[in-house]
Amino acid sequence: MNESDIQNALRIQASREGWRLWRNNVGAGMLDNGSFIRWGLANDSTAVNASVKSGDLIGIRPVIITPSMVGTTIGQFASLEVKRPEWKFNPNNPRDVAQKRWADLVNNLGGYALVSTGSL
Repeated sequence: MNESDIQNALRIQASREGWRLWRNNVGAGMLDNGSFIRWGLANDSTAVNASVKSGDLIGIRPVIITPSMVGTTIGQFASLEVKRPEWKFNPNNPRDVAQKRWADLVNNLGGYALVSTGSL
């Protein structure tokens, strides 16, 4: 199973659970008119992109607030970095470290982020 297959399966699973996830393409390049643009989250500059790499899938998941917190539902920011099943974190790989930084940032601010090899 490749990353694209896993992404598609995750999006279906997420939708069944009430989430909404979108593909977060990240890159930079020249337009036909000569303008240079950057796209994707956390891609404000080459330096920012080297430091944190946002997840492949970005979206919102419903969270029910506990009764002591009024009993309402909120939308929680969600970010999933998708990897093949055999993937293992490598602390010597700058890309892995930057992706972990992003997930830590999102989780520390109350969002939901993880590196997924096939499950939410």
